[in-house]
Amino acid sequence: MITLGCDYNPEQWPAEVWAEDVALMRAAGINLVAVNIFGWSDLEPRAGEYDFGQLDRIVGLLHQNGIRINLGTGTSSPPPWLASRHPEILPMAADGTRRYPGGRQAWCPSSPVFRDHALALVEQVAERYGRHPGVALWHVSNELGCHNALCYCDATAERFREWLTDRYQTIEALNAAWGTSFWSQRYGAFAEVLPPRAALSLRNPAQMLDFQRFSSAELLGHYEAEAELIRARSDKPVTTNFMVTAHIRDLDYWRWAPRMDVVANDHYLDHRLGHPAAELSFAADLTRGLAGGKPWMLMEQSTGAVNWQPYNLTKAPGEMLRNTLTHVARGADSICFFQWRASRQGSEKFHSALLPHAGTETEQWREVLDLSHSLRRLAEVAGSTVESDVAVLFSWESWWAAEQEGRPSSAVNYLEQVHAVHGALRELGVTTDVLSPDSDLSRYRFVVVPCLYLVTDEQAKAISEFAGHGGHVLVTFFSGIADEDDRIRLGGYPGAFRDLLGVTAEQFAPLNPDTTVTLDNGGAAGLWTERLRTTTAQVVARYVDGPLPGVPAITRNFCGASGRPDRDGGPAGGGSAWYVATALDRAAMRDLLRTALEAAGVDRGPESDGSVEVVRRRSERHTYAFVINHGVREIEYAVAGCDLISGEVVAGRLRVPPGGVRVVREEARP
Repeated sequence: MITLGCDYNPEQWPAEVWAEDVALMRAAGINLVAVNIFGWSDLEPRAGEYDFGQLDRIVGLLHQNGIRINLGTGTSSPPPWLASRHPEILPMAADGTRRYPGGRQAWCPSSPVFRDHALALVEQVAERYGRHPGVALWHVSNELGCHNALCYCDATAERFREWLTDRYQTIEALNAAWGTSFWSQRYGAFAEVLPPRAALSLRNPAQMLDFQRFSSAELLGHYEAEAELIRARSDKPVTTNFMVTAHIRDLDYWRWAPRMDVVANDHYLDHRLGHPAAELSFAADLTRGLAGGKPWMLMEQSTGAVNWQPYNLTKAPGEMLRNTLTHVARGADSICFFQWRASRQGSEKFHSALLPHAGTETEQWREVLDLSHSLRRLAEVAGSTVESDVAVLFSWESWWAAEQEGRPSSAVNYLEQVHAVHGALRELGVTTDVLSPDSDLSRYRFVVVPCLYLVTDEQAKAISEFAGHGGHVLVTFFSGIADEDDRIRLGGYPGAFRDLLGVTAEQFAPLNPDTTVTLDNGGAAGLWTERLRTTTAQVVARYVDGPLPGVPAITRNFCGASGRPDRDGGPAGGGSAWYVATALDRAAMRDLLRTALEAAGVDRGPESDGSVEVVRRRSERHTYAFVINHGVREIEYAVAGCDLISGEVVAGRLRVPPGGVRVVREEARP
């Protein structure tokens, strides 16, 4: 079964609306409902006084109607009385100013006062509902760190110092890691260390990197404290909703994911990006990577417009189905929406919902019913997995470090470079696993390493060994530059990957954002060049113009089975390592990846401009081909089997109308 669910906020509506809502939920095929996400001020209207009457009634009503419950702990935003009594819980910005109640998440992750009150509430909720038969899943807080991941208050400073003491043991080790001999920053004791608050000049980059690590770990610690209380009282799975999306970067989910019973993600189309549908596919692939390749949960998405972008574009007819089945194609077995009924009041009153302000006599409601029908027809897909021969490496730590103050070019955006390679692979018909640099790469044919500025010795060694044992690697610029302490690797760029790639760069030569350069293979690029020379690599393309005419821009190094570079070409079964020392434009990146994929022997689906996606999920008996047409023209795709959505037999040529989606159960494996 593919779960169809939603957030429900009954506290926003009079009780007489609840019965209508639950009846409509059943009509729409809703089988999982999240409640008590923001319930703290209703459950504990005054300190230590709990009132569960309203929550009891809605939990009972949902259970009586056969709807499973995703029960929130209610701790995501504190009630006004808590901040009024204890203003020290309020988060502090880097400039020393406080952030006040009135929105959400107005709390410091390091505040012991906040945590004590939050855990007291969790204990009450878990004790009351821990054995309730209607509870299927526990939802800790909500979108942890969306607004308050980085706090700079005194309580945070104290916890930061404790974290640093555990990490470094001695102040001498911290000084070495942070390079504090620069600008007379040497510390004599941990007590002297502060969070990297706003300064008059550039701040210490290693300190800022460690503060990001600490802040992610501090919120994870809060999650684990709540989860521990729940697990002592319930045997149901516990999770929280990640935010794998283009505008949230403060949590290292590679460290969070192993602590989740279910990996869940919130995703909304971001129309501030050039290719929102491509970013959706990337986010789904990354979430699947966080889940270790297993099925995962889409905890939130929207039926139409959101309310927090500058221009909140609604979805075209059929777009909700395409978005949803893209998530399913890439591994989601649970599909949930924010929210059930569109709010009448509050900051999210213009956020779309399953049940819109205009009610059920609407096209949007009819699309919800169509979606529910389609997901029911896809029930047998649940539990199957996505397989790929290609991986893209992604690191939150590298993202943090690559975009520090004082970098070579503020126009180079880490995530844009990751999206560029993933988007090109998508257009080339390749389904991609997005993995941590610590992952086992042995099952892949081709691995892309985009802009991996920060890399440990162990990670660099694993990538090099992958190529040495016959794998194919493509590394893009500004990779391998620094170690885990943001210490530059000396001897020339790209640092940790010089031997693997067979090149050395003596100097970066960034370009103005409006400047482009031409390559002698006909490609175009921008943003970045390097004064590069080859050692063992072959030159694939050189600059024709720009600041470095004649200098290599793209190279390829062959690696034998021993891992030693081979100038004359790889032996049978040997690997190779490509280097791209500039930011290729969309067409040039696609052309290069096409060549590299062919050399690696990777099978591909149909090429497109991104308007067509073909993704396969596999079970023990069947393969399911998801064919998604984002374009305005009918497409044909060669496949045989049964279209699960329509029930029609496909005899070898599948036609998909503009904006349509088909899911074909291919003929059984022999």
